[in-house]
Amino acid sequence: MGEISCPIIDTHCHVYPDKIADKAVAGTFQFYDAPFTGKKVGLDGTVGTLLKENERSGISCSCICSVATTPHQVHSINRFLAETAKEHPQQIVALGTLHPDSEDLAADVEEVISLGIRGVKIHPDIQGFALDDERTLRIFELLEGRLPVLLHTGDYRYDFSNPQRLLRVLKLFPRLHFIGAHFGSYSVWEQAPLLFGQENLWVDCSSTLPLLGDEKVIELIRGFGSERVLFGTDYPMWVPHEELAHFLRLPLTEEERENILHRNAEKLFGL
Repeated sequence: MGEISCPIIDTHCHVYPDKIADKAVAGTFQFYDAPFTGKKVGLDGTVGTLLKENERSGISCSCICSVATTPHQVHSINRFLAETAKEHPQQIVALGTLHPDSEDLAADVEEVISLGIRGVKIHPDIQGFALDDERTLRIFELLEGRLPVLLHTGDYRYDFSNPQRLLRVLKLFPRLHFIGAHFGSYSVWEQAPLLFGQENLWVDCSSTLPLLGDEKVIELIRGFGSERVLFGTDYPMWVPHEELAHFLRLPLTEEERENILHRNAEKLFGL
């Protein structure tokens, strides 16, 4: 892989408590039915395995998340993520979860902030609500000007999180920093140009490098601008050292690489 002189921040990782990790990961594999390489090598979604993979890869820090599929899961997931980050302060950054059907969304947001969580992850497709649904907009109202939001975006099978919906949300909340996972357009990457030039949008490259040709990846990076792209592996879906090696093979300038590998994440999450 060669020597890497700059920090490397993986902004998109999923982790679960050891006792439920196998079940949670199996459910995600089933949901997507994609050719994830992590399944082949037994990546299990635990924090311990993530840290071992990071040591092997040379990844300095990971942003971890987990999605609440029901409102009653929000509190326990956020506690788990915050405690994990506290145990590994140099290696882990927590991104919390919220659910639009919570009985007290405002209290959930305040708890996320009080726990020291650096952002929030929303997955409309798995959670079962549209990105621009009125219930979801309430989440964004509460977070605007306070924490960035990592969004799963895009899926040809659904219309919960596709770029057209994201575009509306970006215009409604100009002071909220959004990160559109998978270049803002998972499996509908032909729609990504709709999002170019949006001042409050960043994107990550997770679950994209193995699925698109390098020429298309470079086109997307340059379309969004390297100052708007974050490195992410989508652990445990993909193998971190393979994702990093693939990224480092891309014909990018040193400035573009450093923007994507660490500078953008440092600014967004205050690292």
